[in-house]
Amino acid sequence: MKIFDRKFGKNFFESLPGSPGVYRFLDESAQVIYVGKAKNLKRRIEQYRNAKRRKKHRKMKIIVAAAAQVNFQICPTEQDAEILETQLIQSLRPKWNVVGAFYFLYPMIGLRKSGDEVSFCYTTQPEFFSDFELHGAFRSRQISRDGFFSLMTLLSYIGHRSKPSPDTFLPKYSYVQTFRQIPVDWYHSIAAFLQGESRKFLEILTLELLENAGARSRSKAIQDEIKQVLAFWKHEALSLQKARSQISEFTYPVSQKDRDLLFLKAKHRLSLTTSN
Repeated sequence: MKIFDRKFGKNFFESLPGSPGVYRFLDESAQVIYVGKAKNLKRRIEQYRNAKRRKKHRKMKIIVAAAAQVNFQICPTEQDAEILETQLIQSLRPKWNVVGAFYFLYPMIGLRKSGDEVSFCYTTQPEFFSDFELHGAFRSRQISRDGFFSLMTLLSYIGHRSKPSPDTFLPKYSYVQTFRQIPVDWYHSIAAFLQGESRKFLEILTLELLENAGARSRSKAIQDEIKQVLAFWKHEALSLQKARSQISEFTYPVSQKDRDLLFLKAKHRLSLTTSN
């Protein structure tokens, strides 16, 4: 008899429907250790039941070994299953779920203008930066962080970086950079860039850097920094803007918790449009 059937009973597998839904594995203390979604519950859970000694099946075998029970919930559509899965992962943060469980670490980038100074912030704790015009939330910390610091490096050739006050409090994973003498008319272009609305700002910045002797002397390094900023715009800012253009129910900036739900709904909206 298969380990799956011995633990959960063969009748359980035979009772599974071929419908969309969400399944949960629970341990002996009734704590949810894994949440998954399926287009076809019977077919998906059969993969756990028949998991082999292969690398790609390793996680399924570990989950089955650690579980004391498994249950499921039928959903009207695959989209409903994906949304419910995301909500459960966010609220329960099961041990064996990684994707979507740490939404509170999704970064945001902010802008603030005060007199002749423009400040930028990068943070995963936006509640501490209510005085900034925030953009995001973005998903990849690596791409967003690299893009942010590359942008700060490029702007240091244009404006004058101000030293932060020694008693300024910054929460974990948060950074603030302030510049003087950034051209006044750049502010709205920067905001549009961070929103994914337009990459015109990067073009303006690149032209300014071409006129800067210090930047020209480090042309290879400058090109690498520009590539990092462009990667952020393409993979984070632009992709978020495209999702927002599909689904209008979320306010901007999109909260860290709503970011994955927005993309799920946008993906299904797009699939319906293309199939029609």
